[in-house]
Amino acid sequence: MVRFEHEILFTPIPDRITRLRDLAYNLWWTWHPEAQDLYRTIDPELWELDYHNPVDFLRDVRQRKLEAAALDPDYLKQYDAVLKRLDSYVNAKKTWYTRHFPDVKGVQIAYFSAEFGLHESLPIYSGGLGILSGDHVKEASDMGLPFIAVGFLYPQGYFRQRLDASGWQFAEYNKLNFADVPAIPVLDPDGREVVIEVELPGRTIYAKVYRFQIGRVPLYLMDTDIHPNSPQDRQLSARLYGGDQEMRISQELVLGVGGVRLLRKLGIAPTVWHMNEGHSAFLVLELCRELVNNGMAFDDAMQEIRQRCVFTTHTPVPAGNDAFPLAMIEKFFWNYWPQLNLTRDEFMSIALQEQQWGPTFAMTALALRLSNYHNGVSQLHGHVARGMWQWLYPGNSQDEVPIGAITNGVHTASWLAPEIRALYDSYLGRTWEDNLDDPKVWKKVHQIPDKVLWDTRQDLKHQLIEFARARLQQHYIHIQQPAPVWPVLEEGILTLGFARRFATYKRATLLFRDIERLKYILNRPEMPIQIIFAGKAHPKDDPGKHFIQNVYQMATQPGLAGRIVFLEEYDMAVGRALTQGVDVWLNNPRRPHEASGTSGMKASLNGAPNCSILDGWWPEAFNGKNGWAIGEEREYHNHDEQDWNDAQALYHLMEHEIAPRFYSNRDADGVPTAWIETCKEAIATVAPAFSMRRMLSDYVNQLYLPAAGVAVTS
Repeated sequence: MVRFEHEILFTPIPDRITRLRDLAYNLWWTWHPEAQDLYRTIDPELWELDYHNPVDFLRDVRQRKLEAAALDPDYLKQYDAVLKRLDSYVNAKKTWYTRHFPDVKGVQIAYFSAEFGLHESLPIYSGGLGILSGDHVKEASDMGLPFIAVGFLYPQGYFRQRLDASGWQFAEYNKLNFADVPAIPVLDPDGREVVIEVELPGRTIYAKVYRFQIGRVPLYLMDTDIHPNSPQDRQLSARLYGGDQEMRISQELVLGVGGVRLLRKLGIAPTVWHMNEGHSAFLVLELCRELVNNGMAFDDAMQEIRQRCVFTTHTPVPAGNDAFPLAMIEKFFWNYWPQLNLTRDEFMSIALQEQQWGPTFAMTALALRLSNYHNGVSQLHGHVARGMWQWLYPGNSQDEVPIGAITNGVHTASWLAPEIRALYDSYLGRTWEDNLDDPKVWKKVHQIPDKVLWDTRQDLKHQLIEFARARLQQHYIHIQQPAPVWPVLEEGILTLGFARRFATYKRATLLFRDIERLKYILNRPEMPIQIIFAGKAHPKDDPGKHFIQNVYQMATQPGLAGRIVFLEEYDMAVGRALTQGVDVWLNNPRRPHEASGTSGMKASLNGAPNCSILDGWWPEAFNGKNGWAIGEEREYHNHDEQDWNDAQALYHLMEHEIAPRFYSNRDADGVPTAWIETCKEAIATVAPAFSMRRMLSDYVNQLYLPAAGVAVTS
């Protein structure tokens, strides 16, 4: 073994392919399958065993396999092509940003988020917010934005999900070994590790800084599990969204205040500060403190900071927004408000929100009051958010509340199946990836021959079924029980997917409102249907765990066994397999509680239509030809009535529209032509409008450049 920089031991790599190490430390590989293939080809079994982690792989791989690869002409041709592409990407002078804004100089965007979902081998994300943040950073890299990102590096990550024989969820935490991931300790000009300090009640907490390279974008993550922190403080960043409110406020202090100090220590001076949800909102106080410390009055400091700050809210329900009791704020900030030249009451008034249980210091209120640029994450969510926060703007009607909307998108390259990418390469033209948000480009999907698209989709479904069977086998081995029905899942039949966080408002059990009708629909000999479920509940969310248990147990009932399956340990790998392989993506939240949602976008990008409640992004996307809408575009006062009506609407769609379209109107090759037309329409309408390219171009034009003081002409 030889020692590589950052104190990591690797198997000796032949000089001819030594840049496999460089590639492993730039997460560009996470959205380039051809880069991942450089490792997979060397040892496919080890690549799976190391869960697609090239850093781990290079430590574990046998030297003789590396030497064989270094002598293989075909491998070397692929290796050279991938490294050339990486170098061209990283060193490119012309990017989307430089083409669109050639005269704009000096802009620097700092993006703060509590979690980043970059890849399954880096489990520091919990769900949609983290996945969106990861996609945001990747697209910022692709577009060449002047962009840096800041967050936490959680040594225990988010929990691994384990289900017992009854289907009850247990959380399993495994400590992340930083030597196994592409984490680079950040050093100052003198070669010393960068450590930042934040004051907490009665003590100072220290956080070590690591850098992850995401294409062209650096991501800085803080870790408090270092000496000389106390054992309690070393646990501060151990787990994502763990602990009580004191732990939460401590985390958010380190993220917001510590994140600003981190960038200052690195000599980085952002012109735009983007708070992705309220977790990082304390950063605005630190920015004000800097200005007050330089002699500026607090009110003037607030005005200056507001112009430079962007805030995105993701939460359409009041309970999802962090708010801390004033006594807790006093405990943590008693020594901070004097640095702002404020009294206690003046400080509290910055983010004061009256709750049923008393006055609180609300993080969303703080972010809204100290930023001029605000957005929800879908048009419907923007409307809901304006209603939620109307009280902050006395005298304004709901429509006048200054919270806009930029609907979420997905990072195309991260979620596109290689097989579907090959079709787009063949039929959309050579420059389709340069024009991801151009609807004219995507209309060309209608030129793909029906049989070609059908065969590709069926191949992806086969891969999903093999993946799901392997996951189920692992689960039953773990609980030491034989699978109740084996083999589960059938090839060639209509397959629906439902995978997400198991919050109760997402109504994972809606399908089971009428069990006998569901059994009939799933088991019609001429039109059978099967459904694959996956998802996690928060470790403290017992109602969500009961939903998981209910689905798990339903999957063992006669008439449902084999037609319903639940896959354990929902993560990005499971998400990719499902969104790429199912025939239909199912989404049935309780409207209007879904801020946006992005899984359905990923499914349609790969050719799977959505069947969804008209909530989140779907009201903007549904056109009557690219999928199905469950129920009506309305709200209910009675949840039981809403659930019953939505369930009946879903059953009707499955029985009378979705299944007949899938199984009927087959041509001489057995291709359901009407179904394929729906698939093509889903791709053509969803792929450009709900791409991260479109989303980030909206952020640049509507939020980032205006916050930087740059006039943008439409």
